[in-house]
Parts: sequence; structure tokens; C-alpha cells
Amino acid sequence: MPKTVYLILSRNTIEKTAWLCDSLKGQNIRGDGAAHVQNEVGRMDILIFLSEFMVPLIVFYIVGFGLLSDRPVFDDFLKGAKEGMRTVVGILPTLIGLMTSVGILRASGILDALAELLKVPAGWIHIPVPLVPVILVRMVSSSAATGLILDIFKEYGPDSLIGNITSVMMGCTETIFYTMSVYFMSAGIRKTRWTLPGALLATAGGIAASIFLAEMM
Repeated sequence: MPKTVYLILSRNTIEKTAWLCDSLKGQNIRGDGAAHVQNEVGRMDILIFLSEFMVPLIVFYIVGFGLLSDRPVFDDFLKGAKEGMRTVVGILPTLIGLMTSVGILRASGILDALAELLKVPAGWIHIPVPLVPVILVRMVSSSAATGLILDIFKEYGPDSLIGNITSVMMGCTETIFYTMSVYFMSAGIRKTRWTLPGALLATAGGIAASIFLAEMM
């Protein structure tokens, strides 16, 4: 399953990067360090171009492929939209229940108590203590975890070690219980077999990889 890579920068960092790109364009800069900076600016321009060009390309590709296949593109779009609305209506009670449960969990202080309780074990396996609530909430709700992440960024900064670990971890972990409850309920599956143990194992691997990669940066 493809994962979303979280690249979260502070506003100050973005403004400095934009100013640097604008100031370096068209200038005759000398030295190996300046050449490296120019290469990085060129790569950033390429990434920005690809990110702006990718979505229209995918849309035109889908429409063009449908026309070449003699498919009623607009009718297929309406059919898919109707099925999507039925899916939303079907999973809406589950979403409301999950969001309410997570809100109560955060407001009750249980996450803080668990973080304090797991402080020593987390230190044994080199997990920063502020990440413990994020790890727990991430397995239930991505939006609630994002709120905790913003608190971490405000306190430690997005470019800190904890900020880097959090950003990488959000890209290589999944909302296990949310995904299982929504999709299995929609498909009418009651026996999940080894899905939960496999998902927990993959989450542990993602957390370990995020800590390892962030420390290498």
C-alpha cells in the first residue's frame, strides 16, 4: 500500500528557502559550496515543477485513456461519485465514534498517564518520550495524531531530532484500528485473522526505521 510521505517545515524555514532560491537565481556564484547550493536550488525547482504538473497529468491521462477506450467518462465519473457517497454514509457512524473516542481519550489525560508510565520502557528502546502519545493515537486516528504533532513542532521545532522522527514516522506507519474497522466493516469481514499482529509488527518496524533514519540525518 503506498504511503504518504510527510515533509513538514516551519514557516520560517520555507520563507528562508524561497528567499535563497530567488536570490541565487541568475547570479554568478563561485566555489564548491556555492555550486552545491545551486544544484540544490535546481533540484528544488524540478521537484516543484513535478509536484505542480503531476495532478493535471494524472487527470488528463485518466480522461484520455477513457476516451481512447470508448468509455462514457462522465457517466463513469457520476457512477463512481454515487458509490463513494454510499461508502461515506456507510462508514460515517464509525468515523464519528472514533473521533469522539479519541477526543475523550485526549481530554481525559489517559495519554499523558500512559506516556509517563511508558517513559522508562521507551527510554530502553530509544523512543523519545514525547512521541509515545503520538504512537498510541496514530494507530487510531491520523487527524488526532496530527494535532499532537503540531504541539511537538511548537515545542521542539520541526527541524529538531524529535520533529524529524515524527515526520518520518507519520509517513511509514498507519492508522491500524481505523483502517481495520472501516474497511473490514464495509466488506462485512469479522474474522481478521493475522491482520492485527502483522499491522502491529509493521508499525514497530516503521517506528524503528524512523528513529534510525532521523538520527542519520
